[in-house]
Amino acid sequence: MSEQKCQEEYIRRIHKVQDYIENHLEQYPSIEELADAAGFSKYHFSRIFQGILHEPLAHYVNRIRMERALFLLAHRTDKNMTDIAYELGYTDSAVFSRAFKNYYGVSPREYRKEYSKNCKDSFLLSEYNKNTAKKEWAGNLFPVTGQITIENLEEKQVAYVRHTGTYETLAKEYVNLMQTLFAHAKKQNLLVDGKNLLLAMYHDNPEFGEESQFRTSLCLTVPEDIGVQEDGILGTMKLEGGLYAVGHFQIQQEQYSDAWNYMYQEWITGSGYVPRNSYPFEVYRNDARVSESHIHEVDIYIPIEPILF
Repeated sequence: MSEQKCQEEYIRRIHKVQDYIENHLEQYPSIEELADAAGFSKYHFSRIFQGILHEPLAHYVNRIRMERALFLLAHRTDKNMTDIAYELGYTDSAVFSRAFKNYYGVSPREYRKEYSKNCKDSFLLSEYNKNTAKKEWAGNLFPVTGQITIENLEEKQVAYVRHTGTYETLAKEYVNLMQTLFAHAKKQNLLVDGKNLLLAMYHDNPEFGEESQFRTSLCLTVPEDIGVQEDGILGTMKLEGGLYAVGHFQIQQEQYSDAWNYMYQEWITGSGYVPRNSYPFEVYRNDARVSESHIHEVDIYIPIEPILF
């Protein structure tokens, strides 16, 4: 399967989602509905969508809804604000008016009045997407690249400590969590030279999770012949086996998001694979704190399966 054909299949699926969004604006389609329309796993769908269109899903849906609002205000004078609000999926005209003004800087009534007064010139149309959020996605898309391999991973036992909260609080508590993980693993004699991988598993996708409830497990793999005792702090679970795309990176601390973006936005669309419903994770290959250059050697694992045409 050629890279071009794979990319075309991804684009085809995203086009289906775009059509679905435009045909269901009044319903506020859920992430599950949109992922189903594309034939992707809901866990990975938002990243793929952003990778293809270089725009977050929520921004895209809001932009399409606002563009539809401009058309209705300008060309459907038979519809009042309540009619338009319901047609676009808002609960009432007040909610619609606030959303419109937040996006364009003027109220819907002001826009309709100005459009009519200016002989239907495209008032504000050149300004509709002039916001900093969109500009953030228009710069250098892939400042980090890495070598990608495909690996068939066996199921592994892991011991873990879990953090619940934002990624900002995770960063602040990271060192203490790691110290706790190793202290409890050492107490149970779980540390075996050359047998333990250190990794972080992400259980929630930021696109449709509650930020304060994000779950991250900091884990050590443990040989199957060693029992792990859950002690109230240390837990145990299975790391799912199967096919993974593994990105091998040497990066600075601030480049982790760039590495993830490279895998989801650049590599996977031409790979012949789609993400499957399982958790991605990072495997840490060195301790950057003791590295003179502070380079992080990290492998990013994305669970995948062959794309079906």
